[in-house]
Amino acid sequence: MQVEFRKLDRILPNVQKPARYIGGEFNSIMKDWDDPQILSKVALVFPDVYDLGMSNLGLAILYDLLNKRNDTLAERAYIPWFDMEAKMRELGLPLYALESRHELRDFDLIGLSLPYEQLYTNVLTMLDLANMPLLSEERDASYPLVCAGGSAALNPEPMGDFIDFFVMGEGEDALVEIILAIREVKQADRDAQLRRLARIPGVYVPRFYAVTYYEEDGTISNIERLIDEADEVITKRITPLMPPPITNFIVPFVDVTFNRASIEIQRGCTRGCRFCQAGMIFRPVRERSLEELVETVDAIIKNTGHEEIGLLSLSSSDYTQIGPLVQRISQKYGEGYLNISLPSLRIESFSADLLEMLEGSRKRSFTFAPEAATDRMRNVINKYISTEALLQTAEDVYSRGWQLIKLYFMIGQPTETDEDVIAIAKLAKQVLAIGRKHHGHKARVRVGVSTFVPKPHTPFQWAGLNDLNDVRRKQNLLRDEFGKSKNILFNCNQPNESFMEAFLSRGDRRLGAVIKTAWEKGCKFDAWREGHNPKAWQEAFAEHGLDPAWYAHRVRLADEIFPWDHIHAGVEKRWLLLDWASSKKGETKMDCREHCYHCGILTSFKGLRANTPPAAWQCPPIRNPRWQKAAEEGQVIALTEVVKEAMSRSRVPER
Repeated sequence: MQVEFRKLDRILPNVQKPARYIGGEFNSIMKDWDDPQILSKVALVFPDVYDLGMSNLGLAILYDLLNKRNDTLAERAYIPWFDMEAKMRELGLPLYALESRHELRDFDLIGLSLPYEQLYTNVLTMLDLANMPLLSEERDASYPLVCAGGSAALNPEPMGDFIDFFVMGEGEDALVEIILAIREVKQADRDAQLRRLARIPGVYVPRFYAVTYYEEDGTISNIERLIDEADEVITKRITPLMPPPITNFIVPFVDVTFNRASIEIQRGCTRGCRFCQAGMIFRPVRERSLEELVETVDAIIKNTGHEEIGLLSLSSSDYTQIGPLVQRISQKYGEGYLNISLPSLRIESFSADLLEMLEGSRKRSFTFAPEAATDRMRNVINKYISTEALLQTAEDVYSRGWQLIKLYFMIGQPTETDEDVIAIAKLAKQVLAIGRKHHGHKARVRVGVSTFVPKPHTPFQWAGLNDLNDVRRKQNLLRDEFGKSKNILFNCNQPNESFMEAFLSRGDRRLGAVIKTAWEKGCKFDAWREGHNPKAWQEAFAEHGLDPAWYAHRVRLADEIFPWDHIHAGVEKRWLLLDWASSKKGETKMDCREHCYHCGILTSFKGLRANTPPAAWQCPPIRNPRWQKAAEEGQVIALTEVVKEAMSRSRVPER
């Protein structure tokens, strides 16, 4: 059923940015709902405000992919801001898709993107505004199936009560299999539908798994599969060949977070930063060809008129053809016509030559993320780059006309000392001194300091979040060090925001009741200052007899069963444990392209390499004999003294 235009027209003049809610943007795709060829109708939902959702490349890829099929239509929906939600509830308007204004209940499938955990309560807002029961078990086959994917879905348990099924890993191939499977069982009951979907590799249906806990400490004792159709371990999906890049980006009517066209030049990372979830879960690395990217830029400019192109990757400067790519684009479009954005640069793969090629781009700023300011801490996190190299990069940037360098750091990482924290301010001052040599008082440094949150599927998943009082103390140390400098712009996050991210990302299935209660107390848009409500969350935890600090701050035992242990993201848990041990000793691992440490990504996906062009697959094909022998002999988690010590505190020391 379509939303009434008359009612919508009464609302829009009275809300912020009404263009968020009208659709009809250039390059949006409106298909005929009555076309007999259309066999599947999919609503792709980003559970945050339009301004953020329109900048999400993952959802845009799926929108483009599905709408290229003659038998499928895909439309978009976002969460209305506070004012619009209030007006919709006042007039009884359901949440609708922008293209056709059909309410979400009319679709066969609702696909949610969950790139970060603070979106969880917005999912409940979406379900409620769509006039659908919040709990999956209360929705029968008369309702659309609700699925979710994205980085935050790699620990699906906190949202398991609300989502019918999750897609682990990359969705391009999996989503097509899913819509075809739904057609097979469209007339069946909900249980039969979910049993069919559970047979698809990478699909996780929470209701088909039972979790039990130890009474004495509340940790997980077992995760049990309940039906034969489901896999005991759900292995993430990866797309061997990256799909054709988008060239018909939707052009919004209002400013959005990133007002540019983005091209994913490569997927995955080989650096192995121990805090970085994306670097672990998006392995292996796959690159697009130089010619494909140049042709894509041509098509984007023709089809959208964008004046800025973002060359996206977890580390754009690690793309092996980044120099020739930037050179080709710059030569073709000339100075001032097109701005090239490299939003993720790594100092060790950045070069003066690349700077020379970017001379024609508008000189706004360069962003680097050393993450730590001392050699010791960079060894711990496996992001080693010498201070000398960082300062030389600053010299290269400032000497070529740029006046602002942005530096991003984290505090609260394992083994950190006050000396490591203060070093952030000292390093920023050294960078500023270089800038002043070239630009005097116009030189600036922007320093962003976030708080480390240990994430699932990383070597640091055994660590705990730093005590919040200690985080505040470290932030004050930095404020004192920076003083009142007008040329160093310092900002940091609120500790309570990191606390929420930690207990949600490390949570188990018991958090579903907490999330629902917090939402009922008014929690939504938790990633926004306007929506952040720590008091309501504390009350919700208390009502269910749970402690958020237990989830956020506790250091895990070596053999503890994590809530996400039945989800395999490709990198073996024993390898992550060994790397956690290596971090304690300050041992670093070089780029995986130079030396394979055999994390398990290849053995997890047997046969995949054979279907992929070798030039696109940046990972060696053989296992290290030493690691293989250790694994076969069951010695892997006892190879270092650090792990042995951890095992002595574990529940099952003999493992």
